[in-house]
Amino acid sequence: MQPPKHMILLYVADPIASLKFYEMILGTKAIDAAPTFAMLPFNESTILGLWIESGVKPPSSSKAGATELGFHLSSRAVVDDEFKKWKTNGVAIVLERTKLDFGYTFVGLDPDGHRLRVFTPE
Repeated sequence: MQPPKHMILLYVADPIASLKFYEMILGTKAIDAAPTFAMLPFNESTILGLWIESGVKPPSSSKAGATELGFHLSSRAVVDDEFKKWKTNGVAIVLERTKLDFGYTFVGLDPDGHRLRVFTPE
């Protein structure tokens, strides 16, 4: 496997708990897991890093929920299936399925309050 070219970092309270959440959401397994940092594939070219917030250097002033991770899916039916999966697995939903200007979407939260938008353009 070729190493991913990009990394998204999220600052989290508990990297192992967040890792379990993202393994369920993404359907992938960890590349690395430690009490202060964990990572897993986000897609073919990007990994998702989960860094314990108290260890970030330099310290961050960002707050969870200030940005979103987007999950582009192929159709409304696939968005509906993902919504049902997330609800079944206890993901906090802050925006129910709806049609917006850019497409069909819903928004959930990870354990740290990071916004996760699932959508398909329409």
